[in-house]
Amino acid sequence: MARYRATPVVDVTSSPALPGRVRLVVLFGGRSAEHEVSCVSAASVLAALDRDRYDVWPIAITGDGHWVRAEEARAALMAGAGALPPALATVGPRVDPLPELVASTGDGPTVVFPLLHGPQGEDGTVQGLLELAGLAYVGAGVLGSALCMDKAKAKDVLSAAGLPQARHLARRGHEVDDHLPARVGDELGWPVFVKPANLGSSVGISRVGGPDDLGAAVEVALAYDEWVVIEEAVTGREIECGVLGNAELAVSVPGEIIPGAEFYDYDDKYSGAGAELVVPAVLPDAVADDVGRLAVAAATALRAEGMARVDFFYEAQGRGLLVNEVNTIPGFTPQSMYPRLWVASGVPYPELVDRLVALALERHDRRAGRVGRPR
Repeated sequence: MARYRATPVVDVTSSPALPGRVRLVVLFGGRSAEHEVSCVSAASVLAALDRDRYDVWPIAITGDGHWVRAEEARAALMAGAGALPPALATVGPRVDPLPELVASTGDGPTVVFPLLHGPQGEDGTVQGLLELAGLAYVGAGVLGSALCMDKAKAKDVLSAAGLPQARHLARRGHEVDDHLPARVGDELGWPVFVKPANLGSSVGISRVGGPDDLGAAVEVALAYDEWVVIEEAVTGREIECGVLGNAELAVSVPGEIIPGAEFYDYDDKYSGAGAELVVPAVLPDAVADDVGRLAVAAATALRAEGMARVDFFYEAQGRGLLVNEVNTIPGFTPQSMYPRLWVASGVPYPELVDRLVALALERHDRRAGRVGRPR
């Protein structure tokens, strides 16, 4: 596997050490438009877990925000991975979040694995709750989660770090006016993509061919978020790279997405048909090296930890690699790119989960005692 020393890399050749049996809370569902994706990701993670290493507690957040103990999922898990459905159901007795999360079984530590894609889960809100509860959790912290979720602010940070990006504009809902189409045409040209700033899985995204259709696309995006991002349409290849680590980062081999539709939309990502995922991507060695270098740089600039998937556009005859976005809770469905990238890099799916849990515990131990006072 290629390794990039923009920061030291973690060793991906040996299994991580876990401190005995771990109580693993798999948190899924959520209130965002990506609720269903989360349920599929959670089923895939549960199916891969080593029951000798983990005491697994699935907890769901329903679409209207209630926390429930997913007893059907736990019962299916007890019956064996083959009994798990392709998507977990967010049903069960309602529970109070904090007491349920901090409940202890045995002497092992508790780790929370949030698989909550989108707002109110991937954006730092749940991470803040877990910090207040003093719990170890998988993935980026509060700031990194919030930055990466907000595409408009993430682009500001990436620009400050000097990383190459596509041209773009960001507007809050009340800032959208009759002058916007002219400015988009002057600064970005047509066509453009219009998307909610705080969402993922291609939800709420529209491709706009000219000024007459911009207003409707903006309205679609604003139905999901109060900020909208408008980007130039890049004619290039879609390249993705996995990042794994805390202060020390490693990167996977790069992969390529060949969309089956006009762009890599929701159906392409999760229906299992249409898009072609090529792992590893067929790239010149120098370009593959640059993918890893830029992935580390982008993840570092945006404070991503634990795991992240960094997405690029590649203009072979133009500007080269352009950073598109960084996802702190990438999909873990059977069709998802992030676990595929690590499998191709020598880290099987079950071991990837083990590594993420070990990283969560390492960061939790490292940060212990550093809450507003010297250690």
